[in-house]
Amino acid sequence: MPRRTISSTLAALGLEVEEERLYQRMLPLSGRPLDEVATALDCEEGEVEEVLAPLLNRNIVHLERGVLHVRSLAGVVTAFLEREVAEAERTRERLADLATAIPYLAGSAARPGPGDVEELSRLDGEVTRGGNPLYLLTMMIQESRGDMLWLRPDAWRMPRESAVAQAVAAAIASGRRSRAIYPVRALQEAPDALLTRARAGEQIRVISELPTRMFVLGTTHAVIPEPLGMADEPRLLVRQRGVVEALTMLFELLWERAAPVPELDLGEARPDLRRFLLQQLAAGAKDEQIARTLGMSLRTVRRRVADLLIDLGVDTRFQAGAEAVRRGWL
Repeated sequence: MPRRTISSTLAALGLEVEEERLYQRMLPLSGRPLDEVATALDCEEGEVEEVLAPLLNRNIVHLERGVLHVRSLAGVVTAFLEREVAEAERTRERLADLATAIPYLAGSAARPGPGDVEELSRLDGEVTRGGNPLYLLTMMIQESRGDMLWLRPDAWRMPRESAVAQAVAAAIASGRRSRAIYPVRALQEAPDALLTRARAGEQIRVISELPTRMFVLGTTHAVIPEPLGMADEPRLLVRQRGVVEALTMLFELLWERAAPVPELDLGEARPDLRRFLLQQLAAGAKDEQIARTLGMSLRTVRRRVADLLIDLGVDTRFQAGAEAVRRGWL
């Protein structure tokens, strides 16, 4: 389709000839009451909006308290550019959303066809919703064997926490081992919940952040949100051994990165926060963000950061990261 000939600034912005002429007629009337505008347009006062509709729709003019306001030519160009930028951002977001769909399309197509393999069977597991999650979890604990591994980014907030803790305590009393990783802020937000499970014999470590909830039972079962994250359902119950082993490996990697808590006494639970602070500083986090992540007051964060800089003998956060790496602290 051939491009139309551009003869003016307004034409370049997409205005038709009649709309441009209407704009030029209205420009001197900016700030005038509607009765004068109606006279200039040779129409009734109640018909002004209808006549000016092409310019009103483009936000070139607007009516406020019975007065006409017309943008200057520079204002028209500015408004047009702002709309185009906003539309470009919406388009970018839509394209980004579409891009995330491509791996799923590729994944759905990456299936063996008839004759491609000698044997084909379904993975062992289900995606479920609803029901009684507490009952299901308790039954899984009671009927399974082996270690219990937990990623618990926010589980202490759930109303069923005390009942789950009882089931875990009974399993530990029978000779099983339970290990759980919490975000470090849990020491501030839920010391009672951690203390209850620690007293039952659960081994607890803390880490800056956790990417998802997860529960692994021995080598036979795992429960994760579908998709991964903090949602309670839909949930994926996996019994496929290879998948369970992979999730166990994820837990062990996080366990190695997490820090033990020397004491879990109410109000005294404190890991060595040096590594957590250094991780946050290396990531470029601001003091306010660090305070939220670690569950500490802003004042405490600033004091600990200042102390850390002194311990490292540096003046800036960037220098602190470099010196921490040199010393093997990160």
